[in-house]
Amino acid sequence: MKSTTAEVDPGSYLLSRTVDGFGFAKQEQSNSTETLSKNRPVDDHPNDREQKTIRKWRKMIGVGGSDWKHYVRRKPHVVKRRIRKGIPDCLRGLVWQLISGSRDLLLMNPGVYEQLVIYETSASELEIIRDISRTFPSHVFYQQRHGLGQRSLYNVLKAYSVYDRDVGYVQGMGFLAGLLLLYMSEEDAFWLLVALLKGAIHAPMEGLYQQAGLPLVQEYLSQFEQLVKEYLPMLGEHFIQEMVNPSMYASQWFITVFSYSFPFPLALRIWDVFLYEGVKVVFQVGLALLRFCHDDLIKLPFEKLLHALKNFPAEAMNPDKLLPLAFSIKVSKRLEEFKREYEKRKERPLPHSLPLLSSSGIPIHNLAGLE
Repeated sequence: MKSTTAEVDPGSYLLSRTVDGFGFAKQEQSNSTETLSKNRPVDDHPNDREQKTIRKWRKMIGVGGSDWKHYVRRKPHVVKRRIRKGIPDCLRGLVWQLISGSRDLLLMNPGVYEQLVIYETSASELEIIRDISRTFPSHVFYQQRHGLGQRSLYNVLKAYSVYDRDVGYVQGMGFLAGLLLLYMSEEDAFWLLVALLKGAIHAPMEGLYQQAGLPLVQEYLSQFEQLVKEYLPMLGEHFIQEMVNPSMYASQWFITVFSYSFPFPLALRIWDVFLYEGVKVVFQVGLALLRFCHDDLIKLPFEKLLHALKNFPAEAMNPDKLLPLAFSIKVSKRLEEFKREYEKRKERPLPHSLPLLSSSGIPIHNLAGLE
C-alpha cells in the first residue's frame, strides 16, 4: 500500500490546457466555480509584489512553522490583517495547519492516522465510496475513478468515520476534506479535519454533521435569520413576506464553509479567515452577499428570489470587493446574545418539532443536494 502520509501534489496533474490554475476544468459560459476562478497559468511566476508578500510570510512562519506562535503572540493584529488579505497560495497548506492547531495534533499522535486507515474498518465505507465522485468532480485530482485523488479522499473520510464513530460520515464532510487535500498530505488533512470538528482552536463543528437533526446547522440558521432582520431589515421583511428562510439557501454555506458551489478563489480566501477567526466569517460573508445584492433581491418574488440566492452575480463573488464588506459587519457580540437566546428557547419544549426543510421541501439532514 502506498504510504498514506506521502505528500500529494495536485499541481503535478495540471497537464492539460483545459484546466485553470487551480486544477478545475474550464467550461465556457458558466457561472460555476471553474469559470469564475482566476485562470492564472500553472507556471505563472509571482510578480515583485507577490514575492515581497511571500518573503514577509516566510519570515512570520519560520522554518517549518518554528517562529509562528512567537510571531502571533507578539503581533496578533499584523497576523490578522495579513490573513484577511489572503495567504500566499504556495504557503497556504502549511499556514492552515498552523492556524487551525492541526499541526500540534499531528505531532501528539504519531502513527494514529496510519492505524485508522490500514487496520480499522468503518460502517460508512460503502457510503463514502458512493459519494467520492461527487466531490469536486471537475477537478483533475478527483476525476479519475479510483485514482490517487479519490483514494486519498476515501482514506481521510474513512479514517475520520472510525476516529469519531458518533459522527461517522456525512456527505458534506467530503467537501471539507477534498479542499484540504488540494493543499496538504492525507495525514495533515485528516488532523485538520479533526481540529475543525473537535474544536482545537475554535468552537467544534461536529454539530453540523451529527445525524440527529444537525443541531448546529439549525442553531446557525436561526442566528443568521435574526442577523438578517437586524442588519438588513427591509430584506428581512421581504423574506418573511415571500416565506423564504435561511434553510432554503444558506445551509450549504455552513456545512461546507462556502466550498461547495462558490468560486474557488473566494472559497480559499474565506477559508483563510475561517481557520483563524472561526465561524463568524461565514455569517459575515453571508450578510455581505445579501447586502451586495440587496436592491435586486428585494424586488424578486419567491421562485426568482430562491434562484438568485443560489446564483449570485460574478461581481458579488469578487473576494476583493466582498470580503472588505464582510469584515465591516460586526457580528461577534450579537452572535453570543443570539446563542444564549437560542439555548433558552431550546429548553422550552415545543408541542411538535418539525424537520428543517431545504428549498425543495426535503429535510435538511438529507444532504443529497450536495451531489
